[in-house]
Amino acid sequence: MSFLDASHMTGGYGRGADIIKDCTITVEKGEIAVVVGPNGAGKSTAMKAVFGMLNLREGAVLLDGQDITDMAPQERVRVGMGFVPQVRNIFVSMTVEENLEMGAFIRDDDFQDTLGQVYDLFPVLRDKRNQPAGELSGGQRQQVAVGRALMTRPRLLMLDEPTAGVSPIVMDELFDRILEIARTGIAILMVEQNARQALEIADHGFVLVNGENRFTDTGKALLANPEVRRSFLGG
Repeated sequence: MSFLDASHMTGGYGRGADIIKDCTITVEKGEIAVVVGPNGAGKSTAMKAVFGMLNLREGAVLLDGQDITDMAPQERVRVGMGFVPQVRNIFVSMTVEENLEMGAFIRDDDFQDTLGQVYDLFPVLRDKRNQPAGELSGGQRQQVAVGRALMTRPRLLMLDEPTAGVSPIVMDELFDRILEIARTGIAILMVEQNARQALEIADHGFVLVNGENRFTDTGKALLANPEVRRSFLGG
């Protein structure tokens, strides 16, 4: 069994039609798993299902062998899940450091060491720690959002489109930091529109089409797959 084993997930929002159908996503400790696919494929919905933000009609979500299918999102944070949404993921009127401290809301211990680790990972945040987060660039805001999630000391970090709207240089920097996080043993699940670049750093990839698994393989194998390249990576 994988560290994250989200298997045969089927569900949608409210009483609407199912958006994901028999979808399975797995991640191991210290590995990066990437979910890619065309617009409307259900990528972000699958991520939200893993985090408990929509009810599943079928399937189960297990984290390190524990069945968390019926847990609310805030409960999943307490058992080791960290989630960074694509939009509205920082408090713009609060300083960088206040944003990061908000990430420690579930902790009753001294979190200064973790704060130092976040600043070591993202040095620009240390320099701007007293600046309102709303004044930061898009890439710096994403660093704040990721840093705040890391303050909960997650065992699984989930990132929904972490490079959306940033420049190619900033994207490369964020991917480098994501690799560093994975090397510490944290499992990472990431939804990405920049499929080719994401698969280059992925241990495993899941290509979704119409809410279903179309291809599942290592990142390298998916990059080398002619059908994946032709249909989803621009040739």
